[in-house]
Amino acid sequence: MKREHVIAKAQDFYDSGEFYRELSELVSVPSESQSAAGRVALSAYLQDLLLPRLEALGCAVETHSNPAADGGPFLIATRHESPDLPTVLCYGHADVVLGMAEDWSDGLSPWSLVERDGRLYGRGTADNKGQHLVNLAALRTVLDARGSLGFNLTLLFETGEEIGSPGLEQFVSDHREKLTADVLIASDGPRLDAQTPTLFLGARGGVDFDLVVDLRERGYHSGNWGGLLRNPATTLAGAIGTLVDGHGRILLDSLVPEQIPGAILEALRGVEVGRTPGDPVVDSGWSATELSPAERVFGWNTLEVIAMSAGNIVEPVNAIPGQARARLQLRYVVGTDLDDLDARLRRHLDAHGYSMVAVELGISFPASRTNPNDGWVRTVAESVERTVGSPVTVLPNIGGSLPNHVFTATLGIPTVWMPHSYPGCRQHAPDEHMLASIAREGLAMAAGLFYDIGNVAGGHDAPLESASASRS
Repeated sequence: MKREHVIAKAQDFYDSGEFYRELSELVSVPSESQSAAGRVALSAYLQDLLLPRLEALGCAVETHSNPAADGGPFLIATRHESPDLPTVLCYGHADVVLGMAEDWSDGLSPWSLVERDGRLYGRGTADNKGQHLVNLAALRTVLDARGSLGFNLTLLFETGEEIGSPGLEQFVSDHREKLTADVLIASDGPRLDAQTPTLFLGARGGVDFDLVVDLRERGYHSGNWGGLLRNPATTLAGAIGTLVDGHGRILLDSLVPEQIPGAILEALRGVEVGRTPGDPVVDSGWSATELSPAERVFGWNTLEVIAMSAGNIVEPVNAIPGQARARLQLRYVVGTDLDDLDARLRRHLDAHGYSMVAVELGISFPASRTNPNDGWVRTVAESVERTVGSPVTVLPNIGGSLPNHVFTATLGIPTVWMPHSYPGCRQHAPDEHMLASIAREGLAMAAGLFYDIGNVAGGHDAPLESASASRS
């Protein structure tokens, strides 16, 4: 069957209502990884919904326990066609964040799929059930059309991405032999915007830390003691101001990379952010203004205050508070040295006279990316461009975070992410949704891509040879 016919079949899967029906089944399972009931639902999601779909692809399916005590199970599915063919690894996560049912708009529910005005509402539609359904449906379309994929396939599903992927890195290391592949092709996160087919090659890393000023057990009257007692809130504001100024510029040089590599600058040339209707307007005069907005969010680091507390802002009293706390989050790109971050912050605060400010490190996740010039990146980009009929935007990484480093560092393979969502999808919030237009276009993109990889692997085209050569 010709390529255009396979793509048409994939889009018919959407037009016929089958995509809606299947997504409705997936959404109906309240697979929250943060709740006890959700963890039970996660096992049902793997066994009752994913297992039959993976077996329909001719995969051998195994469920494995998590090496982390607080982590849920993993699922590995494999379809081996020939040792002479490349292996494509796909990834998805079965868990979702808490449903927050009481906060959804009238007539909407996290566990019932509803379509309104071209939006498919339900928890997991964008993150990540709808996205991995697109890829599974595309794989099934290619297999049905050709009788084979033309490549070996491995799929990995985890059940704890929304709680930091506990045990994933260890699990992948322990099962390296089963998960070794030539490339990761996966879907999660957002496109650049709703209108722009996008690929991204990694993710920024992140580290949370708290600054804590705990000076006394209770507050003291601001009239009687103001000017005599150190104010924890004022002290905290001053300490933060030595790290990031009031215009968002990072002041501690060791918290930013030395430079943006030339290949990354080239990849970001001409990329515009904030173009989707409803997006906030990018503030002028904020952060590293010598960089373009795209360079700031995809190629540079940001330090954000994401929460602060001191006293009682709802019912303030005329008292100097006894304590103040702020949580800061550093989002960082590959090339940032964060060794001994806690000691580095301690020395910096001490040097600025803030020895009374404690530093408490929180969760962290590494930055990672694939080289934009990797042959697999070219192969995927050329396929997607052929399908959509226009250039695709290739981002070196997204501004947020995904467990991409597990594949680039632990498995040592290139990674290409093809998202089927957009920044306004409201993931992790009430009224999460997937755009029908992106779902339909995503089915075409994924079907075209898997068809092309199978064709190239059969020796009918050259890009795959260059992709393999780029890694040798």
